[in-house]
Amino acid sequence: MIYFLDYFALFAAIISFFSIHIWRINRNLPILNLPLFGMLPAMLCNISNIHEYVTTALKYYGGTFKFRGPLFTNINFYFTSDPVNVHHITSKNFANYGKGSEFHEIFEILGDGIFNADSDKWKYQRCILQSLFKQSIFEKFVKKVIHKKLECYLLPLLNDISESRTIVDLQDIFQRFTFDSICSMVLAFDPNCLPNKLTQFPEVAVEKAFNKMEDTILYRHLVPRWFWKLQRWLQIGHEKDSIAILRVAEQFFHDRISISRKEKSRFNYTKDDESNFDMLKALVEESGMEQVDHKFLRDIAVNLLAAGRDTISASLCWFFWLVSTHPNVETKILAEIRSNFKTNEENWRVEDLDKLIYLHGAICEALRLFPPVPFEHKCAIKSDILPSGDRVDANTMVYYSIYSMGRMEQIWGKDCLEFKPERWISEKGINIQVPSYKFMAFNAGPRSCLGKNISFIQLKIIAIALLWNFHFQVVEGNSVCPSVSIVLHMKHGLQVKVTKRGN
Repeated sequence: MIYFLDYFALFAAIISFFSIHIWRINRNLPILNLPLFGMLPAMLCNISNIHEYVTTALKYYGGTFKFRGPLFTNINFYFTSDPVNVHHITSKNFANYGKGSEFHEIFEILGDGIFNADSDKWKYQRCILQSLFKQSIFEKFVKKVIHKKLECYLLPLLNDISESRTIVDLQDIFQRFTFDSICSMVLAFDPNCLPNKLTQFPEVAVEKAFNKMEDTILYRHLVPRWFWKLQRWLQIGHEKDSIAILRVAEQFFHDRISISRKEKSRFNYTKDDESNFDMLKALVEESGMEQVDHKFLRDIAVNLLAAGRDTISASLCWFFWLVSTHPNVETKILAEIRSNFKTNEENWRVEDLDKLIYLHGAICEALRLFPPVPFEHKCAIKSDILPSGDRVDANTMVYYSIYSMGRMEQIWGKDCLEFKPERWISEKGINIQVPSYKFMAFNAGPRSCLGKNISFIQLKIIAIALLWNFHFQVVEGNSVCPSVSIVLHMKHGLQVKVTKRGN
């Protein structure tokens, strides 16, 4: 036993010596690569500021670097913010980069939905959704749901808040608003997370489950696969909670879809009947299914809810924070709105919204600096060489940081950290179209976001209604920074004072 302790002490001393030696040599590097432990300790020490930390590293290494994990763990992958690499992965060599088997396990709640699927399953669902989203009736339906939720809930609530001079968390309000809206669109059911008066906000189990599931997905990104798998098998730690969360979500979707299936008449509709439009029955119609497939509807529904709730609410938060902290931008947006619309109660057409060039630029600029999905990752099916010259072995993950891409001088210039809606407006006064592999807020290539246009419509309608009626002032001392999450929420929320405008 004594000899064992002596050898162990000697081994520890040698490792410590080499670790200190390597640290002294590489202490100025953004990510320290230690013997045995690799880059993982440095990454974990900076996890609270992970997006800025990775951005700094990417700038140092010229846009791409290989992350090396602990010895024998096989945790090795690439980070990139190089638009040429991203274009290669998402478009030019798209067939060689899929989600990978681990992605499906990590995002378990998404089932076989479009965000989790590869190959034929992905093509099939994308075809169905693309056909549905192109229908004019769908666009009218989305606008109708948003207007109703605005007029009956969000605007009265904000009016009540302004009169009571209460400080509120705008992030919580937007999350409740978008969850109610997307549930109304997809499931024809409003969970009523958002009240229309300043009362105690109700706690809705499934909405809370979605919040916690995001934490679970992030956790599975950070720890080795075997570790969280073991926790799940033993039903301990973080994974014990995930089982309960998944059960709540599954029950919710089962109940809502079962109700739809019982009401058989709901699956017979006219495509031009806006007042009776139902997305579930529209999906059944588009898929050509003779019998309703519960799992098919469940997987599509949960993917649409995940996309429609979190990305829109996060985008709204960052947009309103940026606008409220840049008074000159707010003044220009208001002037543009008032010059194009006589009242905020008009049922705006898309053609009318397209006239708001400066507002569009401000939304794009917010999405550039704070993309709702800060990173994406793909897995190489076969070995490949990126345009940057980096060799990617088969089954190796490549992460492209969308957050970092918005902060690269070689893409956006030396003023890349500034909030400048003018960046998106040409000398002729029209909006500039930036290639999707540079502006990745809606992804790029064959997997580009199908809901891009409808997202802009929602964001513009909500921005117009709220800015027309209210001024938002961020509370002094409210530390605004990104959370560590798969969706770029605000870590401490967005505490604001709401003042009604005298229009």
